[in-house]
Amino acid sequence: MKIVEARKEDAQLIARSVMDAVGKEICQSLAGEHHSLDDVEGMFTRLAERDDSQYSYINTLVAVDDDGKAVGVCVGYDGAKLDELRKPFFEAVRQELGKDMGDVEDETDSSEFYLDTLAVLPEYRGRGIASQLLKASVSRAASIGKPAGLLVDKDNVNARRLYERVGFTQVGERPFCYVLMDHLQYTGE
Repeated sequence: MKIVEARKEDAQLIARSVMDAVGKEICQSLAGEHHSLDDVEGMFTRLAERDDSQYSYINTLVAVDDDGKAVGVCVGYDGAKLDELRKPFFEAVRQELGKDMGDVEDETDSSEFYLDTLAVLPEYRGRGIASQLLKASVSRAASIGKPAGLLVDKDNVNARRLYERVGFTQVGERPFCYVLMDHLQYTGE
């Protein structure tokens, strides 16, 4: 297994990973009554193909198995760029899905490198791939002189355990799509 920078060709995996990370309920809310989950996936895929969105392949690391198959992703970016990076997302949601998300609170700030999405294909889970992706992302954060930060659902015990094992510690709470989450930052192992 190796961790590499994503390519445009990884856009669909990135899109599916974002959807997996935010959960079915939020994705169905985005789709609303007039759109399908396929529409939501298409939107996220197009955002992942761009170079100016928070979900861009440029902001993504990919875990690749020995056969060259991409099996997991971690999307992360400088929190100072949140406003500019999520403009394409807000625009796409408005144009493609007819929703206004202008009142969504910031899930990160300029003080950290934000790990937006972490996901591993179900059949590859339990092999340490998520830990490898997290560690590589922590290194990216360190390269710009910022701690890596992320949000975890208060009820997601397994994810929290993973993050803590890698060296993340809770530093507060932050909202994500109208839900209060625990805010963790990398403090070392």
